[in-house]
Amino acid sequence: MSLPDYEGWACFVAVADGGSFTAAATALGLSKASVSKAVTRLEASLGITLLHRSSRVVAVSTAGEGLLAEARAMVAAATAATEAARGDRVDLAGPIRLAAPMSFGIKVLGPPLAAFLDRHPAVEIEVLLSDARHDPVAEGIDLTLRIAPLADSSLRARTIAPVAASVIASPAYLEKHGTPKHPLELSGHRLIGYGHRQRALPLHFQRAGEEATVLPTGPLFANNGDIMVPLIVAGGGIAVLPDFIAADELASGAVVPILADWSLPQSHLHLLSPPSRLRPARVRALSDHLVDGLKISCTGAHERFVKQHHRTEND
Repeated sequence: MSLPDYEGWACFVAVADGGSFTAAATALGLSKASVSKAVTRLEASLGITLLHRSSRVVAVSTAGEGLLAEARAMVAAATAATEAARGDRVDLAGPIRLAAPMSFGIKVLGPPLAAFLDRHPAVEIEVLLSDARHDPVAEGIDLTLRIAPLADSSLRARTIAPVAASVIASPAYLEKHGTPKHPLELSGHRLIGYGHRQRALPLHFQRAGEEATVLPTGPLFANNGDIMVPLIVAGGGIAVLPDFIAADELASGAVVPILADWSLPQSHLHLLSPPSRLRPARVRALSDHLVDGLKISCTGAHERFVKQHHRTEND
């Protein structure tokens, strides 16, 4: 049995990710000719075409697309094994790909990432902000932050902290339309819909054995909470949002919590990574740093909400 052509696979992945042999050569620190020869050798050994080449463009073939995820995983595993062996003997350096939800990344991630990069200036972090669900293995992502129930998966997961959510409205809206005292009363209000994969997800409330389910009525539905905050502040309706999205507005009194004696299903912030236990030291370090730092951030956001709720009740 012949050994896998690790160099050829690494060059193939680099060309596919970089979009050209020139970009791959730069990323790998090789000559363009060396990269081209390695891919050609791999194609010859496999008996298939991985890359379609022309004078102006390089495109991954259908066969190459079918093998790309496995190739990335192979290269990542080999790289991780090498870096894990070296990690305790060298300063942290090199790239990390981190994916996170859009609003959470904008509102929360900046300070902990700045602190990490200040401590490890040779590390380079590529942050991918999106509310779409990533495939860490197929996309070559080292760490993924996710706020959602975890599906069965081979991914390694660390649960960081609960993410509290509140029903909020502006004082002006409540003065004009009245303050709901029961979740079922929300059906008579402008209840803004928030969900990542469906137009409007039902809201399930619980209180001392009592349950109530409400479907948002609109007139706005969005898969990102940031667009909803200005609408709520302006008196446009009521919304259920994670506290970190509306933390500033809750603190200033621009919006206030309602139905706080009812609870919503608890969401959690998770940190996901590919299944291999071999990870570069820099990735392990960032993972530990984020778990510690974001646990404090999420707890702080909830504590600010509780204080604001008590102020609102006492006013």
